[in-house]
Parts: sequence; C-alpha cells; structure tokens
Amino acid sequence: MTTALLEKEQTKKRYTYEDYEKLPEGAPYQLIGGELIMTPSPMPYHQIIVRNIGFELLKFNEQRRLGEVIFAPMDVYLSETETYQPDIIFISKDRVNIIGEKKIEAAPDLVIEILSPSTAYYDLRHKKRIYEKSGVKEYWIVDPMEKGLEVYENVNGEFKVFSQAQEKDRVKSKLLEGFGVELEKAF
Repeated sequence: MTTALLEKEQTKKRYTYEDYEKLPEGAPYQLIGGELIMTPSPMPYHQIIVRNIGFELLKFNEQRRLGEVIFAPMDVYLSETETYQPDIIFISKDRVNIIGEKKIEAAPDLVIEILSPSTAYYDLRHKKRIYEKSGVKEYWIVDPMEKGLEVYENVNGEFKVFSQAQEKDRVKSKLLEGFGVELEKAF
C-alpha cells in the first residue's frame, strides 16, 4: 500500500448515527460499519419478491395479530455505526415499544433481505454478523438469481440454518410457528 493511500485510509471518516441522521429524508444510504453505503433503488423484480413474501407474511400476521410487519425504507438502529434498511421486518407485539418516532430502535425479531447486486456482500457478511450479535431471532436471505431462500435461527448469538429451499420447495419459520412460503409464490 502506498503512503498516500495509507494516509487516506487512516483519515477516512467513520460515520455515526448522528451523521446519518443529517442526510436528507429518503437519501439512498445505509450506515454499515461506520461507512455510508449507497444503496440504489431496487430493480422491479426485487420489489415484486418483496411484495410476494410480504403479502404472505401480512396475511399470516393479520389472522393471528402477532405483531407488526414493516417494509423498507425504514431505519433499523442497531448501534452508533450500524443503521440498516432491511426489505421486510417483523416485530412481535410484546416488543412494539422498539418502534420509535423516527426509527426502529433495536433488533427486530425477524429480518428478511432480498439480495441485490449492490448489497449482497453486506447482507451475506457484515449485516448478517451484526444481526446475529444484535439479537435478531430469525434472518431470511432471499436469492432472486438462484430462486432460493434460507432461513436462519439465532441460537445463542449465532445463526444456524433452520430451513432452506430452491425453486419449488417451501421454507418455514421457526419464530412464527405455522408460517412458511412456497417459493413458487415468492418468485
């Protein structure tokens, strides 16, 4: 690494929620590891998948009134350097107090992320690790290219695969007993 590059790296600003909060409403950024990461508008197919999975979750929740289902863009504050906008979140009714005026102020019970080229690395690595540590009980990773879905449950602060499916199978939730999604309905 050159001296100039090293100096630039050392002076690189680490952003906090205070900095993030100063962005204009709707600015296409997430605060990931103290960096402001631009997340461009999703492609239509991504949003169709959000709608399809979200519809199934809304239907299930409406029948049972288990909590709140919220869609992006919605800030989820996990620490001073970690504020994300997951595609879909679920917060159980006994924890709705974490829904603040401006943001979700703690880890949701369930986070669903649909992979996209600009955010897949973060969703699969950094954010997944932070979700684990923050206490997200269940994490769904949806892969539109492979038409696959993996459901992770948090076991003692570590995500373990609970359910996974490809193309025509069905995944199920551990957290929301009785809830599942047929992949044919998701993609």
